[in-house]
Amino acid sequence: MSQTAIAARAVNAHWGTLFAMVLARAVFGYQLQTVASLGPILHRTFGIEFAVLGTLMGLMQLPGVFGAIPTGFLARRYGDRLSISAGMVLMVVGGLMSAAGHGAVGIGVGRVVAGIGALALTVLQPKAVADRFTGREFNLAMGILIGAFPIGIGVGQILHGRIADAFGWPATFVSGSVFAAMSLAVLMLTWREVAAPTSRAMNWPSRHETWLMILAGLIWTAFNAGYFNFLGWLPSVIHDRGHPVWVADWAVGLATWGSLPVMMAGGAVAMRVGAVPVFIVGTIAEVIAVGGMALTDWPLVWGLLFGTFGVMHAGIIVGWGAMSVRPENRAVGLGIFYVTYYLGGTFIPMLCGHVADVMGNASGAFLCASALTALSLPFWWLHRRLSA
Repeated sequence: MSQTAIAARAVNAHWGTLFAMVLARAVFGYQLQTVASLGPILHRTFGIEFAVLGTLMGLMQLPGVFGAIPTGFLARRYGDRLSISAGMVLMVVGGLMSAAGHGAVGIGVGRVVAGIGALALTVLQPKAVADRFTGREFNLAMGILIGAFPIGIGVGQILHGRIADAFGWPATFVSGSVFAAMSLAVLMLTWREVAAPTSRAMNWPSRHETWLMILAGLIWTAFNAGYFNFLGWLPSVIHDRGHPVWVADWAVGLATWGSLPVMMAGGAVAMRVGAVPVFIVGTIAEVIAVGGMALTDWPLVWGLLFGTFGVMHAGIIVGWGAMSVRPENRAVGLGIFYVTYYLGGTFIPMLCGHVADVMGNASGAFLCASALTALSLPFWWLHRRLSA
């Protein structure tokens, strides 16, 4: 077989592996959205306040605070495939535990277990893409990977309430476990290893790399302050304003279903005009969309703005994180990136929920999230200065 044919087969294998990772990331979005979709039902069933509901939303990200960096070291020792597969098993188990829980505590425990599993996906998937793709293919692959997550959220928003109405709220968590198990089977069938520069030693990235990863993680944290809180509180605020269920479905759909092509387009535009203009425009659009939900009752307008311009820079931010360290330090470096993000991702929904309680309605959560999202710009400026 010629070298050209061998190279072509390797490229096809890489895209097959990417497909498996995309499916797994969509399942993660589906599971993460469960509590947000069921917010009105859980509030009615267990009397859960906004602050507690926000805590349950954030609990799935709590393991990342303590486990993101160890996950990077474990991946060095046992490899990406085994680490990601083990994580998906925990996602299956965690969903079943939440389904069996009676009240906020039981649901929360299952969310933590599922979050431990999702941690492996979150930390290692960008590394796996960076190991397999370069140049334009890297931007395209990263856009596809990051864009799969909101697709899972959108599917969840459509299915969760309907499953709960037909079979009870525990069935929504079970459905997430079923999808995770199916995704795991696809991963085992399609995964192909790749020879990538790495180290089995417990080496830490340099001080310069560490600071770059922290700053990149803060940019990602600020982006997701708007992202998760917009989607997380949207069903509750629409319900509070007396809109029918279809309005929430459409608003979340507009905010999520177009994300995959939008993020891919954002990467394509970045190749022509540069990543910085795309990032700045996307950040401003996200701040306006999230804040607009608090100030006006135009959910479909803000959902459309959010789902187009407001998310087009997501793949760029993760790409900055993946490329801020040397390849041999990428697994641990992304652990630093995500432990920074998870610190914010765990506590920001609680903070936004507290602001909502103080203001007496869920609009307060959007105001808080919009202000936090605006911090993306100063964090980016610091990252750029340090990179130079």
